[in-house]
Amino acid sequence: MSKQVRVTLVKSPIGYEKSQKATVRALGLRRMHASVIHDDTPPVRGMINKISHLVKVEEIEA
Repeated sequence: MSKQVRVTLVKSPIGYEKSQKATVRALGLRRMHASVIHDDTPPVRGMINKISHLVKVEEIEA
C-alpha cells in the first residue's frame, strides 16, 4: 500500500508570486475547493510546502 495525499485548494493564489500560481497549476488545482490526489513523494511534498498557506492536505491510504 502506497501512501497518497489529497490536496485541496482553500485560498486563491491571486496576489501571490507567479511561481506559487504555477505550483498550484502544476499540482492540477484549477478552482477553489477542488481536490486532487497524488502519491506521497518528495517532489510533491516540496510543492505542497511551497504553497502550504493556500492548500489543505490530508493523508490517505491507497
